[in-house]
Parts: sequence; C-alpha cells; structure tokens
Amino acid sequence: MKYHDYYATLGVARNASQDEIKRAYRKLAQKYHPDRNKGEGAEDKFKEINEAYEVLGDAQKRARYDALGSGYHHGDEFGAGPGGPGGPGGFGGGFGGDDFAAGGFSDFFSQFFGGGFGGPGGPAGAGQGRSVRGQDVEAEAPVPLSLLVTGGAHTIRVSDGRGGARSLKVNVPAGSTPGRRIRLTGQGQPSPMGGSPGDLYLVLTLREEDRDRVDGNNIVQELPITPWEAALGAKVPVTLPDGKRINMSVPAGSQSGRKLRIPKRGFAGGDLMLVLMIHTPPAKTDEAREFYEEMRTSMPFDPR
Repeated sequence: MKYHDYYATLGVARNASQDEIKRAYRKLAQKYHPDRNKGEGAEDKFKEINEAYEVLGDAQKRARYDALGSGYHHGDEFGAGPGGPGGPGGFGGGFGGDDFAAGGFSDFFSQFFGGGFGGPGGPAGAGQGRSVRGQDVEAEAPVPLSLLVTGGAHTIRVSDGRGGARSLKVNVPAGSTPGRRIRLTGQGQPSPMGGSPGDLYLVLTLREEDRDRVDGNNIVQELPITPWEAALGAKVPVTLPDGKRINMSVPAGSQSGRKLRIPKRGFAGGDLMLVLMIHTPPAKTDEAREFYEEMRTSMPFDPR
C-alpha cells in the first residue's frame, strides 16, 4: 500500500496549526475545484486535497495519522519498518499491494480512517462493517448584494463534482457579509462505505456586477441628480440596499463625484456612500438648445 503524505499534499509543515491547515486547504480547493479548473488531473488533485483535509482537519484523525510514523514519504510502500504497521511499535500486520481508489478515498485512507482503529492489536479493516462519513464540500455561492443585506431564500447552482450541477435553495441570513459560510447538512459527498453524507459549506460571494459596489464594509451607490439640483440643492429620493426609500438632502453647489454618507447602512456597521453624478438633459429641441445658449452667454463658466 502506498503511503499518503497529507502534509505534503496541502503544502504545510507537520507542526502546522489547525488554522494554517485550514487556510492551505481553502486556497488549494479553490484552485483545483472542478468548477474553476478544467485542466487535466485537476479533479484527482481536488480529491487528494479533500482527503488530506479530511484527516488533518480533524484533531483526532490527525493524531492517529501522526502516530503512523513521520519517516515515510509520499508513495513509499507502507506496511513494514520502524513506526509503521508490521514494524516494531507498529499497529499490527502489514498490508501489501498497490494503492487503489474506493468511492473517492484512497486505500490508505479507507484502511486507517474508514473504520477507525480497532483497539489493541491493529486497525479495523475496511470490510468489518464500519461506516465512514462522506467528505465535506466547499463551494462559492454568488448572490446579489441586496440579498446579503435583506436576507431571504435564494436558489444556487452547485457542481456535483462529476461535471454536472444541481440546484439548491439556501436561506441567506439578513446582514450577511461576503465570505460568510453557510452549512447545508448532508449535501456534501456521499459516503463510500455506507455512512452518512458529508456537509456542503457555501461561501457567500458577490455577483460580478455587484463587486465594484463594495469598499471594505461600505456599500457604494451612485446617485443621479440634475444640474439644478446640484446647483441649488434639493431633496432627492434614494433607494437603500434593503429596498427602503428615503429623501436625501443634496447640498447646494455639489459637483459630480461628491460623496454623501448614510451611517450604518453597509456591512457589519459600515456605511452607505452615495456618489453624486450630475446628468445633463439632452438638447434635442429648439427650445432646449436656446436654453443652453442663454446659459452660455449669461453664465460664463470654465470648469477647466
């Protein structure tokens, strides 16, 4: 059986903290996720990453794995020698044969983590009736900015890991921020050995068209106004991200690009920043052109 160096798979040291392991896993999982990476071998790499995190991300499984011995390297024949099963201080008789995949897990994983250790004398075999839980899955869920603010039900499309996709309805809590994780119990990978399925963790992200509207915890929104509203000042209607409408005071003498702040209307205590954009009426009629000619002669002005 081939030894799997899970630390090498995630690119972390053997003394890495759980937070370091988690960060490494998330970075690699995003890089090799089948939805993002269609390259040859990406799906197999994604499975290896998930298997490594299934062990190292769990404190008890990690302790079992570390007890197998640190003298092996990825691909070494595992089952004899000091520190390994069959060797002095090991966990019982060795196992021969090549490594093989079983339901998404390697033989190495199934042998030592599929059914847990069987107590003194050696690990429980994969065929002793023990079940193993399916792998957890993490996926990005792009949602509208307004949904993060107001909350509510939303249908998303998630890869099934086999080149297809499935639709799931998720309830987004009001006041969510980009990056929030939502757990859907039992929606992860099915168990390869008769156990319960894993969980699906959705990471809320903004849709592409909404990403330019966020600056840290602040939400940025353009507010169109007329030249006379900018020059004379006015109260203009504004639709907030949660759908409510208010009248906003525009100070006299405002220019395009001026920012008006509405406190506590952003994410996590952030603000709503309104950027004034002056829109000039088109001179499509004779009367409109005469009006602009009169402005040019009676109000000489050079903004440059």
